[in-house]
Amino acid sequence: QVQLVESGGGLVQPGGSLRLSCAASGIIVSTYPMGWYRQAPGKQRDLVARISTGGRTELVDSVKGRFTISRDNAKNTVYLQMNVLKPEDTAVYYCNAGWLNPIFASWGQGTQVTVSS
Repeated sequence: QVQLVESGGGLVQPGGSLRLSCAASGIIVSTYPMGWYRQAPGKQRDLVARISTGGRTELVDSVKGRFTISRDNAKNTVYLQMNVLKPEDTAVYYCNAGWLNPIFASWGQGTQVTVSS
């Protein structure tokens, strides 16, 4: 059974940083493209960043230069380093496998990121 557990969120002031973790069980993250998504209140869940099995990374324009996605194969974990956070980054953040679309229909509980002064 696949389980993706997100953690690392919290309340941070604008300009601050957080590192999110996605710990996986039931899959080997290095064998899947992996992505981070976010869902703000009243909005749909959107892809923020993704990493291919070969390590290629892509980020949406709104977070380029501020966010970095990475993967630790030994820990079977995917990370999202978020710097220079803005209030518009406030959302629940989720991870899933897949490059064009999320593979797993069941999502984890997500981790709440709130950027506010």
